[in-house]
Amino acid sequence: MIITPAETHDLAKLLSFREEAAAWLRDIGSDQWSRPYPADKLLATINAGTVFMVRDGHTTAATITLTPDAEEGLWTDAELAEPSLFINKLTVGREYAGQNLGGRLLDWAGDRACRAGARWLRLDAWTTNEGLQRYYLGQGFSHVRTVYEGSAVNGGPRVSGWLAQRAARLSDHGFSDRTPAPSRLSSAA
Repeated sequence: MIITPAETHDLAKLLSFREEAAAWLRDIGSDQWSRPYPADKLLATINAGTVFMVRDGHTTAATITLTPDAEEGLWTDAELAEPSLFINKLTVGREYAGQNLGGRLLDWAGDRACRAGARWLRLDAWTTNEGLQRYYLGQGFSHVRTVYEGSAVNGGPRVSGWLAQRAARLSDHGFSDRTPAPSRLSSAA
């Protein structure tokens, strides 16, 4: 399997991936990702070079967004002063479930974060999705805290405020990495 940057023509696949994941989550009783993600926001992250695709031949097996930009209102100023990369929208195609593809993607992200000079690989997960939280804990992340208030949507409660991190470290993730070398973080020493 190879990992490459997403391209604009991947937009439809990324949107369908999210719909597939939302349907699966709904089937297991979670409201995570129940609202459609705006295509223009997703296209902006593709154009920013922060979305990556795992390809198995001509099939897209998984995707991850890895960015130096934290979602507003989640991390403290002291935490933001530490060099970090942030995971968003990690999605594995259902036909690839149970093959540790998500774990390998987390290792790839940690490896990329380390090569960028980050100390931490960080994420926020759905506040009520305890299965997902256990998954991240099993992948070596430590729970930092849960943020319930401050949603950007209608001033309501935050739905994705379970914060976790693990040290950025080099890893043998097993992908053929066809991504450009990561840019060094400006706050990295």
